[in-house]
Amino acid sequence: MDKNDFSLILSNQKKFFRNNGTLDVNFRIHQLKKLKSLIIKNEEAIYEALKKDLNKSDFESYVSEVGFVLGEINFTIKNIKNWCRVKKVKTPLVHLPGKSYILKEPYGSVLIIGPWNYPFQLLIAPLVGAIAAGNCALLKPSELSPNVSKFITKLINENFNAEYIHAVEGGIEETSSLLSLKWDYIFFTGSVNVGKVVMKAASYNLAPVTLELGGKSPCIIDKSVNLKLAAKRLVWGKFFNTGQTCIAPDYLFIHKDIVKDFIPLLKNTIKEFYGENPINSEYYGRIINTKHFTRLNNYLKDGTIIFGGNVNEEELYISPTLIIGSSINSPIMNDEIFGPILPMFQYENLNEVISFINSRPKPLSLYFFSNDKNNIKKITSNTSSGSVCINDTLSQITTPYLPFGGVGTSGMGKYHGKWSFDTFTHEKSVMNKSFKFDLSVKYPPYTFPIKILRRFFE
Repeated sequence: MDKNDFSLILSNQKKFFRNNGTLDVNFRIHQLKKLKSLIIKNEEAIYEALKKDLNKSDFESYVSEVGFVLGEINFTIKNIKNWCRVKKVKTPLVHLPGKSYILKEPYGSVLIIGPWNYPFQLLIAPLVGAIAAGNCALLKPSELSPNVSKFITKLINENFNAEYIHAVEGGIEETSSLLSLKWDYIFFTGSVNVGKVVMKAASYNLAPVTLELGGKSPCIIDKSVNLKLAAKRLVWGKFFNTGQTCIAPDYLFIHKDIVKDFIPLLKNTIKEFYGENPINSEYYGRIINTKHFTRLNNYLKDGTIIFGGNVNEEELYISPTLIIGSSINSPIMNDEIFGPILPMFQYENLNEVISFINSRPKPLSLYFFSNDKNNIKKITSNTSSGSVCINDTLSQITTPYLPFGGVGTSGMGKYHGKWSFDTFTHEKSVMNKSFKFDLSVKYPPYTFPIKILRRFFE
């Protein structure tokens, strides 16, 4: 499809929206139930596509993709009528008699661009918010996960009218054409560099954006923890989806007093999860493509491998790998790793770790394992990140009661649960004043004493 085709789709969506086709909350609920039914009906096909693109196990695919989205839909259906209600607010004395309230209105036609690492969830979860808020949507799945992209496009386009929800496949050229159009909102999940391109394109049309990006999420292991359980939770979060998770622990600080005990636990846990040779494990995935395999393979030179480091380019396989001795200025410590490689450092003073983290771009997530309340408060109060998770990894994104999003270069805007609805909703302020009374002092000539006027305003 070329730009003219995209422009026609957008034009038709705007017409449908202007006819108030999406405003009825019951219409939105019906569409969410329809989406849920389609997902459940095609669950095996989703697993198959994810297996082909990322070698994901059915368990990981359900937990992080299908089940996650179904949970979002169920939560949204349960709460949407409450979220849509008019919000009454106070009216200042000087404006009485009158009423003030906030209307929740959709933006219109939104563009949602998804990534390849969780190609189903990170495209459909934002769509749930867009539908709930009453928008029309165009979906652009990632071309780097071609099987999921093809599946989503077929699923959406065969079951929804293009004037309401549509999906298009393509690469950089198609994405650029889409970004050149005047969308009412753009939601992008992906890399920092592409996020900058999206924001620049959106700024031309003054379109609001949500950017879910990434960065280097640090993990710190204090000495006051259950080391065995901490190792399990860390290994799970780091190597889930083969490390191709935007909030995966990117590098690790271990307190010097527990290094000799903790590292063997990491090694044993990896073996426990994936066996002596993870390439044979049905629970261990693959790198998305050759380009990213080569990038990750080069990182293996940036330090001393103490565990793993096995690669197979034909299989796009890199084993779970632990590295020590990396320079803080090496590529592995400056780029987001986004793969199954974990650089490790020891520390003695927590303040030095905090200083290091604060000297770098703000991370999407920060992980701290500790039972020391003072140290926990020190970390949460003296660092800035999109989210913080204490004594676990990844769990902070699995609840609809917490917003998910970045800060600084790790992104802007939030979603999940009600925050998905809020993201795609414009809160319109309304003041309705009565003709029963009019404050004449506001009109020229201004003769009312300012001293008395202050009492009303201050």
